[in-house]
Amino acid sequence: MDPPLERQARPRPALVLAPLAGFVVVIAAGAVALWLRGSGAAPVPTQGPARVSLAEVATGLASPLGLTNAGDGTGRLFVVEQAGVIRVIAGGTVHASPFLDISSRVASGGERGLLGLAFHPRYAQNGLLFVDYTRTGDGATVVSEFHASGEHADARSEHILLVVDQPFANHNGGQIAFGPDRYLYIGLGDGGSEGDPQGNGQNTRALLGKILRIDVDHAAAGKPYAVPADNPFAPEGIRPGAGLPEIWAYGLRNPWRFSFDRRFGDLYIGDVGGSAEEEVDRQPADSHGGENYGWNVMEGRQCTSNPCDQRPYVLPIVEYGHDRGCAVTGGYVYRGTKQPALQGDYLFGDYCSGTVFSLQVDEGTDTPIAVLASGKRISSFGDGEDGEIYLVDIGSGGVFRLVAG
Repeated sequence: MDPPLERQARPRPALVLAPLAGFVVVIAAGAVALWLRGSGAAPVPTQGPARVSLAEVATGLASPLGLTNAGDGTGRLFVVEQAGVIRVIAGGTVHASPFLDISSRVASGGERGLLGLAFHPRYAQNGLLFVDYTRTGDGATVVSEFHASGEHADARSEHILLVVDQPFANHNGGQIAFGPDRYLYIGLGDGGSEGDPQGNGQNTRALLGKILRIDVDHAAAGKPYAVPADNPFAPEGIRPGAGLPEIWAYGLRNPWRFSFDRRFGDLYIGDVGGSAEEEVDRQPADSHGGENYGWNVMEGRQCTSNPCDQRPYVLPIVEYGHDRGCAVTGGYVYRGTKQPALQGDYLFGDYCSGTVFSLQVDEGTDTPIAVLASGKRISSFGDGEDGEIYLVDIGSGGVFRLVAG
């Protein structure tokens, strides 16, 4: 991995603060934004972007759950539909013919379906892509590799890498993404029901409630993938033998969406909360893995039963209560060029309230600002090859680009 660039702070004008209905109104340069209270950290008022608006990119999609790019120089956007179809947006038009259709293999509905898509870092050369879906029949999570040639991926080319049984129908996770290290990261929820009844979050002998890290370019030990030697529980890791070698981080409830900062490599995880708190966790780029984010001993910064010892756990960088939303949707750090006012802002949202939040991570701030009441059911965010960030609305079947101002 390339060494991190020096973080640069942007100048900020003076602010005026005034309380309003559980929020703080931040008034700067004639603009108004909202600052969440109760984050568990000392308030740090920041200007952030004055506001964010949505520019419509496409409509008419069927229950879209995710968006990504192939990194192949074409500028295409790929949208995951819950029923098991991947569609292409190019030039603002949704292609009529699916890029990939595996709907006959996908159990769809509720928190199940085709949940994740990631393109190999060398997709332009090898045509490989990876998906995470819920399998028909038994509801297991499947992570598979497919091959694409030309304008479409071949549904017959499926090569199954990993199958994880799911004891319940919810908390499937579903995000997959390649990190700066070119390994594939896989998000798995705790297995479902309420409160993690099987204790998967804290059980390092279970894959559920984890983020996994695997090497898809090699095979080893009778598996269709290899385990990176520096995974924390791998034989050469920092805690050899203390858990399953695929595990990179644990103590997660339902890491629905996570992403890597393109510039610095930090990992941002939106972990959907239970009865009280939503949270965003951050793993620094120089981490050796093995972080325990606390579930089900902790929910956000709160003990699920008192008292508890918080010292073994990595606390979130952001938390908010259910008076402000019900399900966090992790987002992306803006690293594009078209919206300079957003540079260094981690943009994320809430599924229920439709609020889009911004956290200025380059300056080390710890207070998110509400920058848009979107009115959307935010199922996901995604980024284009050029670093522009998109919002996916499962409610309207639309895709929108985030625009500053």
